[in-house]
Amino acid sequence: MDANLRFWRAEGQSFFQRFLLWTDALDPLLLLKSSNEIHRTRLSILINEKTLSEPIHNNQTKKDFLLSLSSVHPDTDKIIPVLFRPPAFMPVTLPLVIISSVQRHARHSFFWQFVFHTYTTAFTLVNGNGTPKAQDYSLQQKQLLLGLGAISYSACVGALPLAFMNRYMLKNSLMHLVVRKLLPAPLLGLTSAFTVAMVRSPEFDNGIEVMDRNGKVIGVSKKAGEKAVMETALSRAVLFGTTFFLPEVLMHCVQRARFVKNPRALGPVRMFVIMSVLAGMLPVSFSMFPQCGEIKRADLEPEILSSTEETVFFYNRGI
Repeated sequence: MDANLRFWRAEGQSFFQRFLLWTDALDPLLLLKSSNEIHRTRLSILINEKTLSEPIHNNQTKKDFLLSLSSVHPDTDKIIPVLFRPPAFMPVTLPLVIISSVQRHARHSFFWQFVFHTYTTAFTLVNGNGTPKAQDYSLQQKQLLLGLGAISYSACVGALPLAFMNRYMLKNSLMHLVVRKLLPAPLLGLTSAFTVAMVRSPEFDNGIEVMDRNGKVIGVSKKAGEKAVMETALSRAVLFGTTFFLPEVLMHCVQRARFVKNPRALGPVRMFVIMSVLAGMLPVSFSMFPQCGEIKRADLEPEILSSTEETVFFYNRGI
């Protein structure tokens, strides 16, 4: 079992613990660390790996682990490209979310949602479970095709309400409320979950590695893969569904209460609200489920259970 997963088992057992860890691990300043510094940190962690069996109280050790969690893939032990590390997620998605939320034309909406889903799908692919898959076909080509199809479909679904409203010249207040205020949140949440499920579908088609409490790989489980993908998809739906819905509610309250006197100030206020909600929801969504996921013996395939008497097994959920 990788040091990152051992750390999550020791330090991230509750939602609150995971939330605090992700709050620190999502610090954009961690993106400035060089590859050499990351390699040195990983080496230091591996040398002192015995500390992972109990909670860590040394501040420097915790800082080392935060850098490792934010920069290194736990299945491949490789450094994640800078743009797709967890600390880069908010700086990249924030402007895309803001731009997508203010579009009035279907073509522009399709373009920006295509860009948004392209990045989030690539992020999901890079940070998914890294278990080696079947070799009888090109997995990368399959994932690229599935990802491209999911991105195109999601962008079309996101732009469809605007296209429908503009095509039939539906400008009444009720239609504006539905298309501009109510539909974007559930649509973005559902399409974000859909792209996760599609691009990571090989994980429940072929399975992912499951380990015992000592970190020994017991086998490859499709049920564990399905659980990991569904948990990640649900967390992504909550993240972006809330990020689109809550600002609309808050801005409605601001306008009704007339907190902002100058109409020109509503735009900056809206951007600040979206940024605040996304910044708060990102560690919340990442913390919804453990990174070192657990699956009970009764939920695994019989062929895996024949080789062990363990009752609980562990796997990397991915992000």
